[in-house]
Amino acid sequence: MRDYDSDRVDLRSDTVTQPTPSMRQAMNLAIVGDDVLGDDPTVKLLEQRLAKICGKEAGLFVPSGTMSNAIALRAHTSPGDEIITAKNSHIYLYEGGGYAALCGASIALVDVHDGLMRPEDVERAIRKQAGSLSHYPDGSLVCVENTSNRGGGACYPQETLDSIVAVAKANDCATHMDGARIFNAAIATNTSVERMLRDFDSASICFSKGLGAPVGSVLVGSQAFIARAHRWRKMFGGGMRQAGILAAGCLHALDHHVERLVEDHQRARTLANAINELDDFDVALNTVETNMVYFHSHVPAVEVMEKLKSRGIDVMDIQPHACRIVVHLHITDEDVQRIIDAFSSF
Repeated sequence: MRDYDSDRVDLRSDTVTQPTPSMRQAMNLAIVGDDVLGDDPTVKLLEQRLAKICGKEAGLFVPSGTMSNAIALRAHTSPGDEIITAKNSHIYLYEGGGYAALCGASIALVDVHDGLMRPEDVERAIRKQAGSLSHYPDGSLVCVENTSNRGGGACYPQETLDSIVAVAKANDCATHMDGARIFNAAIATNTSVERMLRDFDSASICFSKGLGAPVGSVLVGSQAFIARAHRWRKMFGGGMRQAGILAAGCLHALDHHVERLVEDHQRARTLANAINELDDFDVALNTVETNMVYFHSHVPAVEVMEKLKSRGIDVMDIQPHACRIVVHLHITDEDVQRIIDAFSSF
């Protein structure tokens, strides 16, 4: 599905996707209003529809996944609290320390196994000030990222999610899912998004990654939670005006780009298997469940990037000897073969 004029194969991220012609048409025809005043019907429709898909009472449209997470963390915590999350989580690695600057919260990092947290490790990481002579912060929020980006795109089994939520509730903690790629997880595990999020207090869902919309995320939760979140969206400067143009792209993605995610997963698995067979590369195949392939190389990652770039293929380095490939809706079967041929030339 190459819907734009380029001879490059861009595998740096699924955020590089561009609106398809039919998505652009839907955006062009969107009925809009001033969303800050609550007047944009297309934004309202997106919020209501996604909340229903997630089994939650309400939703809030925001510009980005990072802002959605930041709002959620702030709405769930008070200054001096502690957030419990995986050491490879997006909110810790890639959101500019927002948990500290915007929430005044510390963070407790949980070890991962095959990219994912274990319930028993989450429980050990929760600290409470009561009984500590006030030495400890109050662990008040457990965050889970599904799929796990730096976990290679791995998905949490439902029983693990249920156990983590049970641990959080037993320790008087709220729960938030960074579900930037939750539809990838739902497709890969054959689990509905509603079931996945049943016991979570909130979730952030991104439309500008695998779903292929240009901009936008939706934060979902209870009516009371979204009311708090709405205030923090305002304070963080995230209110938009005729945002229905953007929301229309997200609605189109829900209608046309969810079921096709299985194609991305299949192509990623094909690439992972082929790359792993080569002498100079290693892939942790057990983490390749969705649209990501993390590979280690015997030669420096910058050299891998440059050689692939010279052949019209773009990847992203994440460590001195490791890179990431992300498959998305613009990657075709022909591209997959071109990528395999390029790797085989090392």
